[in-house]
Amino acid sequence: MSKNAFVRACGLAAVALTAAACTSTGAEPLDPGLAPRGTVQTTAKPTRQDLSNKVSLTGEVTMNPVFGVAAPVDGEVRYWTTTEQTGTPTKPTRVATVWQDGKPNNVDIPAGATFGGRLVDDRARVTAGMPVVSAKLAGYGIVAELDGAQAYQVADAVQGTVRAQIKNGPGPFPCALLGTIAALPAGTAPAAPPAQEPDDTPADGDRAPNRRQQPDTSSEPTGLRLVCTAPADVKMVNGAAATLELVTASVRDALVVPVEAVAGGQGRGKVDVVAADGAKRTVDVELGLTDGKVVEVRSGLTGEETLAVPGPDLPPAAPTGQGEPGAGK
Repeated sequence: MSKNAFVRACGLAAVALTAAACTSTGAEPLDPGLAPRGTVQTTAKPTRQDLSNKVSLTGEVTMNPVFGVAAPVDGEVRYWTTTEQTGTPTKPTRVATVWQDGKPNNVDIPAGATFGGRLVDDRARVTAGMPVVSAKLAGYGIVAELDGAQAYQVADAVQGTVRAQIKNGPGPFPCALLGTIAALPAGTAPAAPPAQEPDDTPADGDRAPNRRQQPDTSSEPTGLRLVCTAPADVKMVNGAAATLELVTASVRDALVVPVEAVAGGQGRGKVDVVAADGAKRTVDVELGLTDGKVVEVRSGLTGEETLAVPGPDLPPAAPTGQGEPGAGK
């Protein structure tokens, strides 16, 4: 046999062996990328860290912004008689009290702001946090207009802290919150009855030139907004864009787990705890703050567990018209 014929014969034999291997009737190997259903792919253990809820808002430097002052408690509001203010007040101005259980709770406009108007009727029943008067800041403030979707995110804003950054300007710096975040309706303080004056009207019926008119104490309506003020040494330019970072809540040394390990939300959830032999059991947990990456677990775990990631699947919703077993009987 020639050398070339021998090479061809060997090549054909190799092809035949390869074909035989590929057409083997034995069981096909499993795809290593596909694990059996229910297999835990990843696990995680709870850890501890400080956690904060933060909301980023777009704002603008504004001259003389209007803000609301809220009732400190539930009760009946009783307004004080206010006089026309001249200049910028250097101390708080008392404008109302809210009576609860026979005790007055004062409503003061902060120093540096003037009275704008009443937002509810005198002796009306009000709830804590409800705007009862409007005020106007004398000077620059940073105003962030909010939409309805952000309302509940920042509902407790007065309990949090705010940092501001002016675009292409100073910052970040602390920004002190003013009043409440609630939207303010147009408010008007009822005009006081005119003082008794001598009848100095001339005989020809012309009005005396020295009779004074009541000042306009109406307040403009606003959308849902947050107003804060910068430290005195921060240079402000009217109309400049700004970003506000609002910390609505925080907790120290919280027990946290990855958000992917939890099913549920709004305070309640479930996690799958993995035992040493790989078995899983679903546990109910109470949830707290989240930063989008981890979520606080307030109860239900000790911190020593191993959790399956992703977390358990929630059962599908019942078809329309079906409820609990026995419903409709």
